[in-house]
Amino acid sequence: MPPRIKKLIGFSLFLPGLIVYFFAAAALGERVPDFQLMKAAYFLVAGVAWAFPAKFLIQWMHAEPNKKG
Repeated sequence: MPPRIKKLIGFSLFLPGLIVYFFAAAALGERVPDFQLMKAAYFLVAGVAWAFPAKFLIQWMHAEPNKKG
């Protein structure tokens, strides 16, 4: 697959996925008990957790195509 197409597909998945993730994390954050330390821990974890799936998507987008021949 050409790198341009992979980047277009990756960006088309990344941006909407990230927006959905942020809204879901905020909605779940409202359900965390009203204890400030617990809320801080939740938002710290939720604020970093999106990076792990994004890492694999970005690696796929930038991977060199397989050379056949």
